[in-house]
Amino acid sequence: MEQWKNKIAVVTGASAGIGAVIAVDLVKAGMITIGLARRVEKVENLKKGLPINLQGNLHAMKCDVSKEDDIVRVFEWIETKFKGIDVLINNAGIIRQTELINKDNSTAIREVINTNVLGLVFCTREAYKSMEKHGRNSHVVHINSIAGHNIIRNLQMPSTNIYAPSKYAVTAITEIHRQEFIRSKHHIKVTSVSPGAVKTEIFPEDYLENFGEFPLLQPEDVSQSVLHVLGTPPHVQIHELIIKPVGEAF
Repeated sequence: MEQWKNKIAVVTGASAGIGAVIAVDLVKAGMITIGLARRVEKVENLKKGLPINLQGNLHAMKCDVSKEDDIVRVFEWIETKFKGIDVLINNAGIIRQTELINKDNSTAIREVINTNVLGLVFCTREAYKSMEKHGRNSHVVHINSIAGHNIIRNLQMPSTNIYAPSKYAVTAITEIHRQEFIRSKHHIKVTSVSPGAVKTEIFPEDYLENFGEFPLLQPEDVSQSVLHVLGTPPHVQIHELIIKPVGEAF
């Protein structure tokens, strides 16, 4: 991670779970990190757990990535304030309880697509403006899911409705970004990190009960994998990294 010391990282969905741990770990690794979240006060609270000399390197910014205007405004502010973006971690993601065939589910379906797909696309688009302008080595990491590679559901499990298709989209978008970054002639890597089930707030309280006893990853496991991906030498690009807890049956 030495190559990223004092460089600028942006983490979406940084208020809790995987995003919160990644934001803290990037600061500890020497990066100046901007955590984007709707619950911006939770990102502010993360500072308290950092060593005093590092607390000033974590910055909280309110942003709802399901809203394009929010994204554009925030990334313009970051460019002005910090003079560049070097690393983008597209972590923000949600799941909603419904089925595709349920009536009156339009809001739930749109919320997932707007956050998991369009939010990721627009955040990357705005970050690229900075990466293109400054011409430094850069890296974009999409926090994907094994649900973006396999439909892991049987009839006894609650439906993940549009969530799995949204993550399949991230798998495809990663390859599109790889191709577009190559054509741009800028040294920008892109990586999809696809964890199995992780113990985070994304699942409703009663959701995991339907699965019975099964192993879970911790947010720290995913964060360490992100640091590994970022730590590769300039000529190495990890395109897809799938992480499962030992014993996962899917």
